[in-house]
Amino acid sequence: MNGTSVGGTSTAAPRGSVPPGGEKNHARFGGIVVVLVVADWITKALVQRFMDPYQQVDLIGEYLRLTYIFNPGAAFGIHLGDASRAVFLVLSVVALLALLAMYWMTPARAQGRLTAIALIVGGALGNLVDRVRHEHGVVDFVDIGVGAVRWPVFNVADVAVTAGAVVLALSLWREDSRDSGR
Repeated sequence: MNGTSVGGTSTAAPRGSVPPGGEKNHARFGGIVVVLVVADWITKALVQRFMDPYQQVDLIGEYLRLTYIFNPGAAFGIHLGDASRAVFLVLSVVALLALLAMYWMTPARAQGRLTAIALIVGGALGNLVDRVRHEHGVVDFVDIGVGAVRWPVFNVADVAVTAGAVVLALSLWREDSRDSGR
């Protein structure tokens, strides 16, 4: 008999049983990632098909515009000169590997954290595909602001990374608060 016996009852979990905390839903994680990569790719392809670089189209007055640009750097216009593409390609791959390790180490019961990681991975992959495909950088097109006061132009992948980062931070904070309350 596997496991120890307590009062004649085996404490070993039966083969194929689900460990405490449940089983990770890899299909859910992969589904979120695929949907984000495809949505990012489609929106960027539509912008490239129907707009010229640097063209602006007002959607809601000056508050929400489509502005087709290439971002050779990272979020919020961080740029490292001629090395930007190579540096951000390498950093993207390293970040993705770290996120996948985090996914594998995260318990199945931490659904908020797993969803956050999927959002970040999907967004990071969407922008990585762009970095590989376009030597000029990532296609950005969502432009919000008032007059000259504008947020840096972004895309669907950026929204996923940002939302995932916020959800991840909140999830970790909540888990930490719950653990320190014990």
